[in-house]
Amino acid sequence: MNKNIYQNLIKQSKERCADYGITEDQVFSKKMIDHSELQTKFSENRDLILTASPYMEHLMSIVRGNNFFVLLTDKEGCILNAIGDEKILTEAFELKMVAGAYMNEECIGTNAMSLVIKSGEPVQLSGKDHFIKAYHRWTCSGAPIRDPNGNLIGALDLTGYSDSVHPHTLGMVIAASNAIEEMLRVKEYNRLQNMTNKHIKTIFNSMPVAILTSDLNGRIKIYNQRAMDLFGNKYKQLSATNVAEIIEEWENIKEAIHLEKHVNRIINIKALRNHFHCQMTASPIYNPQDDSIEIVFVLKEDQSKKIVKSEQPYYTFDKIMGADSHFVSTIEYAKKIANNRSTILILGESGCGKEVFAQAIHNFSKRVDEPFVAINCGAIPNQLIESELFGYEEGAYTGAKKGGNIGKFEQANNGTIMLDEIGEMPLDMQTRLLRVLQENVITRIGSQRSIPIDVRIIAATNKDLKKEVELGRFRKDLFYRLNVLPLYLPPLRERTHDIAILFQYFMKNLSAKYEKQEFEITEDNMRLLESYSWPGNVRELENVVELIINTEAFPYKYFSENSEQPSPMAQFMAITGNLPIELREERLEDLDPAQLDLSYMEKEHIKRVLNLYKGNISQTAAALGIQRNTLYSKISKYEIQLEIGHRPREIWLDDRFRKGQERG
Repeated sequence: MNKNIYQNLIKQSKERCADYGITEDQVFSKKMIDHSELQTKFSENRDLILTASPYMEHLMSIVRGNNFFVLLTDKEGCILNAIGDEKILTEAFELKMVAGAYMNEECIGTNAMSLVIKSGEPVQLSGKDHFIKAYHRWTCSGAPIRDPNGNLIGALDLTGYSDSVHPHTLGMVIAASNAIEEMLRVKEYNRLQNMTNKHIKTIFNSMPVAILTSDLNGRIKIYNQRAMDLFGNKYKQLSATNVAEIIEEWENIKEAIHLEKHVNRIINIKALRNHFHCQMTASPIYNPQDDSIEIVFVLKEDQSKKIVKSEQPYYTFDKIMGADSHFVSTIEYAKKIANNRSTILILGESGCGKEVFAQAIHNFSKRVDEPFVAINCGAIPNQLIESELFGYEEGAYTGAKKGGNIGKFEQANNGTIMLDEIGEMPLDMQTRLLRVLQENVITRIGSQRSIPIDVRIIAATNKDLKKEVELGRFRKDLFYRLNVLPLYLPPLRERTHDIAILFQYFMKNLSAKYEKQEFEITEDNMRLLESYSWPGNVRELENVVELIINTEAFPYKYFSENSEQPSPMAQFMAITGNLPIELREERLEDLDPAQLDLSYMEKEHIKRVLNLYKGNISQTAAALGIQRNTLYSKISKYEIQLEIGHRPREIWLDDRFRKGQERG
C-alpha cells in the first residue's frame, strides 16, 4: 500500500474514533460479550477457528520467545482466539484483549484489526499509529481472512513490542492468512465433493438389493451396504475378495456372461452365516479404452434379513499380536476387566496401541453391539471441546442446527467412549467430566435439563498424570476417578521377542494390501530390528515394514547399533538411501582428499537438511541440534546458496531489505 494512502487511512480512522467518543486514555474495549454470546460466536465461526488454529501455532513457533502474541477475530472484530508468549500475552489480558472483546474502531479505536476490517487490506501499525496510548508500546501486523467467495470473515493479527518487529513481520502474517484462506477453499471443495459422493453413496447403499462388481477373474471391486449385510462377517467386513467365495456357480456364470449380455437366475450363496438362495442378475460393462470387462451383480435374497444397526470397531483381542509373557498377561487382564463398568485408564507411549486395546475391550464386553466413540482430547480447540463432548440445544446459539446437536457422550450412550490424550483436556472441562463420572448425567449447552447416560469410559494418555497433578495441570479428584482400572501397555523395546511376530504379521498383511512380494530378511537383520529402541513403538515398526515392502530393500543405517536413537534427518537419509558421506558404506581410500575434511562433510550435511525442510531455519536448526544464529553463521561461512523456492524466508527477505537499503 502506498505510504501516503496508508497514512491517510490512519488519519481518517483517528478522526472517526473521535466521533465515536473514544479517548486516548481508554484502556478496555467498549464491548465485551458474555459466555452465552461467546458460545454463539464460537459456533458461528467454528470452521474459521479450527482452520486457523494450526497456522496460528505455526506463526507463533517462528517468533516464540521474542514476546509476540497472535489474535484471531471474526468479521466484526470479536476476538475468537489468542495465543502467545506469556509475558506480553499477560499484558494483553490485563487490557482485556480476550475472547469476546471487540477490536473494531467503534469499541477500541485505531488498531491493525480495525483497519483490516474497514479497508479489507493488510496493515501494520506501530506506536502512536494506534489511537489509544495503552497500545503505543506495540507494533501490530494484521491481514484479512476471506471465505472462498471473497467475503471478509475475519482478521489475523501478530503483535509484539515495537523494537522486536521486523519489516517482514507483516509478510509472515499475510502468508499465514493466505494459507488459512487456501485451506478454507480446500475444505469447501472437499465439502462439496463429499456431498456429491455421499449423495451417490447414499443412493447406492439405500437400494434394497445387494450390489457388487468384479472383473472377469472374479476379484471384487466395490459393494454396497446390503451386500455387506448379506455376505459380511460379524465385524461388518466383506471378508471375501473373490465372488467365487460367495457364489457357488461362479464358473458357470462366467461362461454364460461370455455368451449372453445378461444372466438372470436363482443361485446358491455361501456366506459365513449360512447357505441360502438369491435371485441374481449379472451384467457386463465393457471398457473400450483397455478392452476390460467389469461385471455388475444384483442379488436379492428370498427371505428378509435383519440389518445390522451400527458400525463396529475393527480390533479384537485375537488381532493383537504378541507372545511376550508380560504382554500376554496384559491381554488377559484387559479381557478380565472388559465387562466391568468401572473406568479404565490406559497408559503407554505413543504408538503402543492404546486405541487398539480400547476397541478390543469394547468388542469383548457386553456392549459389543452398542456404539464405540473415540475422541482425541488434544485435537479439539478449547473453545469447541464442550459442545463436541456434550452437544447443544436448538436455539443455544444464533445459527445453531435445528433440533440441536448431540455430543460424543450421547452418541456413545449404552456403549463405550474412548477419551484419548486425556492429559490434554483443559481444567474447566475436567470439572465437567468429573460430574459425568460422579452422576452419570450430561447437560447440553443452552439447556438446564440433565440427560442420564450409561457410558463406559476408557481414558488413555502417554503422559505421567501423577506428575501433571503435582504441576497443577490435572485435577487430582479426576485422576483418581479415572485410575480405577489402570492398564499399562509396555513399549516395544520391553518385549523384543514380539518384534519378529509383529514384523511377519505386518509383512504378510501389507504385502497383500499393496500386491507385492513378501520381503525376506536375514537373522542378522532381525537382530538389528530387535536391538533398536523403537521410539515410535508398534506404529513405527509397521511404517518400517511398509517402507521395506515398497523399496524392496532393508534400511540398514536406520538401525545403527552404535547410536541411541537416530535423528529425524539421519532416519530420513537412511531409509531413502541419501546417506551423508560419514554414513555411506564407502571405502575412505576411494574418496577425494577434500571430501575427508570435516568442514566439507558439515557443509554437505547442512545443505541436505536445509533442502529437506525447504529452507525453514527453525526446523533445520532443530534437526541439526544447534541454535538458529549458529545455523545462520554456518550458512554464511560455507556460502550455501539455495533456490529461492527453498531458501529460508528470513534469508531472502533480508536480502530484499538490504538491497532496498542499497538502492535508497
